[in-house]
Amino acid sequence: MIETKLIILRGNSGSGKTTIAKSLQNYFGEGTLLVSQDLVRREMLMVRDREGNISQDLIRQITEYGKGKCDFVILEGIFVKHRYAEMLENLIRFYDGNAYTYYFDLSFEKTVERHKSRPQAEEFGEDKLRSWWSPGDYLGVEGEKALTEDMTQQDIMNLICSQLLQNSEKT
Repeated sequence: MIETKLIILRGNSGSGKTTIAKSLQNYFGEGTLLVSQDLVRREMLMVRDREGNISQDLIRQITEYGKGKCDFVILEGIFVKHRYAEMLENLIRFYDGNAYTYYFDLSFEKTVERHKSRPQAEEFGEDKLRSWWSPGDYLGVEGEKALTEDMTQQDIMNLICSQLLQNSEKT
């Protein structure tokens, strides 16, 4: 059976989670499962991100499905702590210590700047981003790493890939 690694990418809207998630999926290649909160919640189920929304259970089920079937499962989304911590902590336990958690810790100004280059910039603007803004929303789990605004996309890819490789060599 495959020893699957779970990569969790969290942070505010526009911080770069989806870009990094897609880059990681392309890098790791065939059979890498990418679970996007926006895709499940907004496109598959068309529900708002509110307490008790039905997307949480489907996100968990899809993420669990990848264990033992894929080398990597990438879970990305805003996943605010007050609503998703229990689900994320359960997934971390489910993956038996093979979970890597990253939080995009950017300033609001940098997030707005990045948002302007996204297709969603036409859907919503700075006011909406501010209403969703949740700074410093770390899960507080062991090994959680901060991804900061001074890091380039390549820096982030190097950090994640080297951490995964380093831990693979220990087993």
